[in-house]
Amino acid sequence: MVLIKNYKNLVKNFKIKSFCKINLYLKVIKKLNNGYHNIKSLVTFCKLYDLITISEIKGMNDKISFSGKFKRGINVKKNTATKLLDLLRRNKFLKKSVFKINIKKNIPHGSGLGGGSSNAATLLNCLNKKMKLKLNNKIIKKIAKKIGFDVTIYLEDKNTFLTGKKDEMLRLKKKFGLNLLIVFPNLNCSTKKIFKKNKKLGLSKPQSFFNIKDKKQLIIYLKKQDNDLEETVTKIYPKVKIIIDFIKSQKGCYFSRITGSGSACIGIFSNMRNAIYAQKLIKLKHPKYWCAVSKTM
Repeated sequence: MVLIKNYKNLVKNFKIKSFCKINLYLKVIKKLNNGYHNIKSLVTFCKLYDLITISEIKGMNDKISFSGKFKRGINVKKNTATKLLDLLRRNKFLKKSVFKINIKKNIPHGSGLGGGSSNAATLLNCLNKKMKLKLNNKIIKKIAKKIGFDVTIYLEDKNTFLTGKKDEMLRLKKKFGLNLLIVFPNLNCSTKKIFKKNKKLGLSKPQSFFNIKDKKQLIIYLKKQDNDLEETVTKIYPKVKIIIDFIKSQKGCYFSRITGSGSACIGIFSNMRNAIYAQKLIKLKHPKYWCAVSKTM
C-alpha cells in the first residue's frame, strides 16, 4: 500500500486522506424551496482526516467497510461512498471495476466536521484520476451535489468562502495556519433537524473579509462573527453551551463556537501550547469526550 495525495499513476491498491472541514463562522441567509438554505461561511480544513483504503477486486459486488473509533452507527449499505459508486455506474462513467473500500473513521460523524461529505468528494476525485474517467469539473460538481448539498465544498481542500448566493463559493489562496482545538461531546446532531428548528437568519451585508491582509486582522474579523445555528443547537443540547464557555475561558483562546450544525465545538488559540493545555483540561474534566488539536490549512 502506498499513501498518496496526488493521483498520477494508475495502481490497483492505494490509500487517500479525507480531511475534515471547520466552519470558522456561519450565517444562514435564506431558506430555499427545496428545503436547503443559502449560507455564508468561511470554511477551512485542518490536518485531521479519515483514511480511505481502496483496492480493485474480482467479483460482482463492492465490499464497503468502516473501521476506526467512529465506525459505529454508519450504514455499510447506504452511505456517501455507496451512493457515489451507484451514481457513477448509473451514469455509465464507471462500468467494469469493482472495489473493496475501507474507511477508517477518525472524524466523528454527526459532528459538523463533514466527514461523510469529505469521504465522497475525496473518492470522486481519486476515482476520476485513478480510473481515468475523464470527468470534467462541471460533471464532477453535478455528481457531488447529488450525493449531498455540501459535497462540492470538499472537492478542493482549500480555504473557501461561501458567499450566501446559490452554489457560489470562492476558493482562497491564503493559508490561515490557525491553532485549533476541537471538542466532540459524543452527540450526533442531525443537520436537517437543526436547520429546520433554526429561526435565526443572518443579514447579507457586504463583507470586509477580502480587505484582510494578515492573521491579526483575520482574528479580529472572526471574533465579530458567530454561527447562526449555535443558539438552536445549545437549546437542544445544553452541554454544548457548557463546552463552548469552557473553551472560551481558557488562556489564549480568541473565540469558541460550534462548527457547521454541531455538535463539535472549536476554539482558536493564540498558540499551540495554549491549545494543548486546554485539551488536557478538557480530558480531565470530560474524559469521555473526543478532543484534538490541529493546525488549519
